[in-house]
Amino acid sequence: MIIEHIGIAVASLDEALGRYRDCLGLEVSGREEVEEQGVRVAMLPVGESRIELLEPTGPGSPVARFLSKRGPGIHHVALRVDDLEGTLRRLKAAGVRLIDERPRPGAGNSRIAFIHPSSMNGVLLELVEHGK
Repeated sequence: MIIEHIGIAVASLDEALGRYRDCLGLEVSGREEVEEQGVRVAMLPVGESRIELLEPTGPGSPVARFLSKRGPGIHHVALRVDDLEGTLRRLKAAGVRLIDERPRPGAGNSRIAFIHPSSMNGVLLELVEHGK
């Protein structure tokens, strides 16, 4: 596994992009809306990984709830896996609490699933699979 990206919740993509792009010199590799998750995302490559900026599209979005409770900041860490279904089966068998027991669509035509923070020392982990 490698770190796919670090998700950062922001109130405004445009404002956050100004900082990451203009202050740090990072380039945006893509922007899209992930309707199922209620977010607009912008990806900024950093080495072999990326920073994913997440802006909620409405008050019911998990990212909107995160922002209202905690404010802007790191929302999750995403790990790239080759076999998402197999990884989920293995984690469930090991007693890991899963938010998603089956993959769902993610940004960039990926498939994703989340692991509950209670099983990962308070960190929300996202598993990401590309290319299927």
